[in-house]
Amino acid sequence: MRYLVIADIHANIEALTAVLDVEHDWTHLLVLGDLVGYGAAPNEVINRIRELDPVAVIRGNHDKAACGIEDGSNFNQVARVAAVWTYETLTEENRRYLRELPAGPEAIDEHVEICHGAPFDEDHYIFDSEDALRALGASARPLCLFAHTHLPVVFHYEHDTFDGFVPEPDGVTTIGLEPTARYLVNAGSVGQPRDGDPRAAYGIYDSESLSLTLKRVAYPLDAAQRRILSAGLPASLANRLAVGR
Repeated sequence: MRYLVIADIHANIEALTAVLDVEHDWTHLLVLGDLVGYGAAPNEVINRIRELDPVAVIRGNHDKAACGIEDGSNFNQVARVAAVWTYETLTEENRRYLRELPAGPEAIDEHVEICHGAPFDEDHYIFDSEDALRALGASARPLCLFAHTHLPVVFHYEHDTFDGFVPEPDGVTTIGLEPTARYLVNAGSVGQPRDGDPRAAYGIYDSESLSLTLKRVAYPLDAAQRRILSAGLPASLANRLAVGR
């Protein structure tokens, strides 16, 4: 089976559509949280995800703020403005959908589990080796897929050796999963990359070959920017899409 792995869509329907248009050879869908927030198409994104009938969808911190589980008091001002706008814009059905999303981690098969922030805390950011080692120790499967930071990265632990790397920005990165190793991987953000590459990021997990491929695809970000500005959201949310920050 081939799983499409997406996360941090952030109400960017243009980016999500680009991923779905270019990637057809998958049978199951995994969504690692933050369907909404920042972007201006929250209902469109949720409706599209629901149509795709994912194997698993877990919530992110912006999903919680957008449906009223949390108040977004720990967000910066721009993020709070977007959260309030999103709450008011969502249909009641879609607010209920977000409220009913489970927290991670969630096991997918004997090899893979997913979380939004970290397997020990759904809201924790994994940025450095200390956090990565803690997450590897807390994960229950050989491959833990995480999100939240919007930064593609691969951490690898085998025979007491730990390392990590950032995928090549201009190519496709494929990781063969060794049976004696453990992996912690962020495939990046679909709707708001922050690694300096504005293209949508996603992954493909193949459960037969036991491999994970990380990919990027360009999308019409000018259309996403116009949608944000037309909605009256802060211009900075539109501007950052072009620089991938």
